[in-house]
Amino acid sequence: MTPNLLNSLALQFLGASIAAAAATDADSVIIDMAGYEGVFVMAHVTDSLATGVATLTAQQSATNVGVDMADIAGATASLTSVVDDDLNGQMIAIDVHCPRERYVRFNRSSSVANVAFGDLVVVRYGARKLPIERPSTFGVEVVVSSPPSV
Repeated sequence: MTPNLLNSLALQFLGASIAAAAATDADSVIIDMAGYEGVFVMAHVTDSLATGVATLTAQQSATNVGVDMADIAGATASLTSVVDDDLNGQMIAIDVHCPRERYVRFNRSSSVANVAFGDLVVVRYGARKLPIERPSTFGVEVVVSSPPSV
């Protein structure tokens, strides 16, 4: 097996794009952190109106049940739009290293004025067992080692 970053990361699609709204409250699917050291997620802001607030929050629970999820202290990141479209293309990221509970999910929310989000993808890292098995939603990957010049 050729050493590469993809062999040591578990990539997973967590949530579809969210249309512009001033009161979004969208939870991702719950992911199982058993066998992993941490999880990194990025939320892409695709549209924003002045005063809109885009927020990403990490939550955790000992059970795989949505109502048991609780916000992780310090694991909330927000961007506030000053003028229309100034957040377009911006990323909000959270890295949860060694969560205390087995199950984690992420919440994308908007408030005050319209904000739209792109797809949500998570990266689990620090796997205890390699290589990582890809989920059925993983379409294709290409790894190039010492590629020749063109």
